[in-house]
Amino acid sequence: MVALVLPRLLDARAAARRSSAVTWRNVDTLSTAYWLVLVSGFLEPVFYLFSIGVGVGALVGDFTLPDGRVVSYATFVAPALLASSAMTGALAETTFNFFGKMKYLKLYDGVIATPVQPFEIALGELAWAMLRGSLYSAAFLVVMVTMDLTTVARAVTALPAALLVGFAFGALGMTVATLMRSWQDFDLLGSAQFTLFLFSGTFVPAQAYPDVLRWVVEVTPLYRAVHLIRGAALGTGGGGWLVDVLYLVGLTVLCLVVASRRTSRLLYR
Repeated sequence: MVALVLPRLLDARAAARRSSAVTWRNVDTLSTAYWLVLVSGFLEPVFYLFSIGVGVGALVGDFTLPDGRVVSYATFVAPALLASSAMTGALAETTFNFFGKMKYLKLYDGVIATPVQPFEIALGELAWAMLRGSLYSAAFLVVMVTMDLTTVARAVTALPAALLVGFAFGALGMTVATLMRSWQDFDLLGSAQFTLFLFSGTFVPAQAYPDVLRWVVEVTPLYRAVHLIRGAALGTGGGGWLVDVLYLVGLTVLCLVVASRRTSRLLYR
C-alpha cells in the first residue's frame, strides 16, 4: 500500500513546487507601476460604494432584506461590490496578463522546456491571481467594518468566500484567455463583465426582475458570488450558501481542466 501511495504523494509535492515556482516568478518581477495598478483596482469598488451605496443610498433610504431585516442601502450594496472586486481582480490577472504572456511574450514556451506542465502553469497563475484578489478583498472588508456595514466576525467569514469567488473567476478567466485571438476580443470580455456587474443582484435583488430574467440572473457566476458573500457579510445566508459554494467549486474545477488542456494544445502545436 505504501509503495503505491508514496510515489503519488511525491508527484503531488513536486507538482505543487513547480506551480509555486510559476507564482513566485510573478512576485519576483513586480514593478512600481504594478503596485499603482493594484491601488487603482482597490479604489474602484470603494468609489462605487461611496457614489452609489452612500450617495444614491441617501435617496433610496432603508432597504428591506428578504428575511425582513431593514438595513441601509450601502449595507446591501457593499457585499456585492466585494464580490465584483474579487471578480475584477481575478479576471484582470488571468485574462490580459495570461494572454500577453502566452501569445506575445512567449513566456510559457520557455516554461514548458522545463519539467513544468501546462496544468501546473494554470495552478501557478491562479495562485498569483489570488494573491492580488486576497489583497483587494481584505482591504475592502476593512473599509466595510470601518463604515459599520458588517461586523468583524462576519468579515472573517466573508473573506474565504471572496477568495473562492476569486478562484472561480480566475479559472474562468484563463479559459477565456485561451480562446482569445487578439486584443480586440477583450472588448467582448469587458462588455460581458460589465453586464454581469449590473445584473447580478448587485444593486437590486434578483426578485425585482421579471421571472424569466430572474432565472437567467440566478445562474450566472457573479450572482452566485454576490449571494454567497452577501449572506456571509450580513448573516442572511441560511442553507443557500451550500448551492453557491458547490456552483463556484464546480466552475473552478471545470475551468481549470479546460484551461490546462487548451494551454497544452496551444503550446505544443
